[in-house]
Amino acid sequence: MAFEIDVLITYAEKDNETAKKNEQGWVTQFKKFLELMLLQVLGTKPNIVIKSEFDTATAPALDNAAILVTILTKEFAESGRCLDLVEAFYKTSAKTKINRVFKVLKSPISIHEQPPRLRDSLGYEMYQLDDETGAMKEYSDFFSLEAEKQYWMKLVDLAYDIHEALVVLKEGDVKSEVKNIFKRKTIYLAETGHDLSVQRNIIKRELIRHGYIVLPNHTLSTQFAEVEKSIKKDLEECSLSIHLIGSAYGEIPEGADRSIVDLQNKLAAETALAKKQTKQEFSRLIWIAQNLKNASDRQKAFIDTLKRDTEAQEGAEILQNPLEDFKNIVREELLDSQERVGLDQSAGKSIYLVHDRVDLSEVKPFQEVIEKSGFKVLSPAFEGDLLEVRKQHIENLKNFDGAIIFKGKVNDQWVRMKVLDLLKAPGFGRKKPIQGKALVGLGNLDSYKNQNLTIIPSDSSRALETLKNFLEEFKA
Repeated sequence: MAFEIDVLITYAEKDNETAKKNEQGWVTQFKKFLELMLLQVLGTKPNIVIKSEFDTATAPALDNAAILVTILTKEFAESGRCLDLVEAFYKTSAKTKINRVFKVLKSPISIHEQPPRLRDSLGYEMYQLDDETGAMKEYSDFFSLEAEKQYWMKLVDLAYDIHEALVVLKEGDVKSEVKNIFKRKTIYLAETGHDLSVQRNIIKRELIRHGYIVLPNHTLSTQFAEVEKSIKKDLEECSLSIHLIGSAYGEIPEGADRSIVDLQNKLAAETALAKKQTKQEFSRLIWIAQNLKNASDRQKAFIDTLKRDTEAQEGAEILQNPLEDFKNIVREELLDSQERVGLDQSAGKSIYLVHDRVDLSEVKPFQEVIEKSGFKVLSPAFEGDLLEVRKQHIENLKNFDGAIIFKGKVNDQWVRMKVLDLLKAPGFGRKKPIQGKALVGLGNLDSYKNQNLTIIPSDSSRALETLKNFLEEFKA
């Protein structure tokens, strides 16, 4: 399908006005920046036309434009001519099955204030947000550090999304053809509170750059029934969901008792459980920001639930580390499971002996019993950086047949974290069930009896014999 115009930008006249005669308006600068960005992405200079609400006399025919970008503000929403143009474009583009309308938010405007036609369109927020106060304002200096974090990242997103739409329009808009063009994994990147929009944007850009389809690809509804249905539908298409949790609890849809952020996590947990039962691939990564000093009481309660509630953690790995480390973990998680190095199946069953470095000497007698019983012992890594150590831990969690946690000099918090890791192991891409779990340790172990663990007191004279019995049952 051929178009004379690649991108048509429409806006309210007031949004391109300047205080000084020699200054370029906001829309004029936006067009220039988008042109440069699309040139890099497309490899050829795009034909971009800007059209104000008063420019109808010289406006090109709408059916000659491939993409419509609306600079959405309150002035735009109140302009009959602007809204008529949007409506006319939707009618001309109705035959194609892909999204050809994008909205750029130059300043804050709520969903209720947006024209109904544009509420579900993908939005790109290009105004400045103060993380401390929550105050928002338009950018005037497009080359400031703040603009780099938000304006330019959103511009990159917009350029990539326009590029994909143009590719599909040129190749054909039949749904099956679209699928043939993009043979990629689909990932659900959950919407976040306003404080993590930049971080989400970083993750989204990297995923798209590496060839993944990222959902949701539309603005979520503010109505509970609609948004729940939409999230469930998107999750069903995905093999992984990523959730970024910060200080902001997020907006609560009308008719709901929890925020969008909270709701997405709940529905992803339900999806993980359902797909686990039908042996479909689905895992979850939850990243919690390290700085939560501005979190509300409700957000703190939500995060506390995430860390403690096994239902909320269904199929999930929860991390609270620097964003760069999390991005590395995302890359590792997305490696094709067929390319991962697995254990030699001919080596028989394996036991992951989970212990800390401080207990190396105390754990040796138990390790010898396991090896003499014919099992391969998987051990945690203690050398290398944090990421390498964790990578080995994840590989062990994915591949063990049974697990034994050893509690020596470590505290109860360490043990609880390891028990939690075993609960979360199915979410790391395991292809087989866990056949047995035990806790060998000193002190009072009664509090772990409801964790589906075989308890073996290591200070008992019969500790090694009890371990042998556990291993024999495990073999059987």
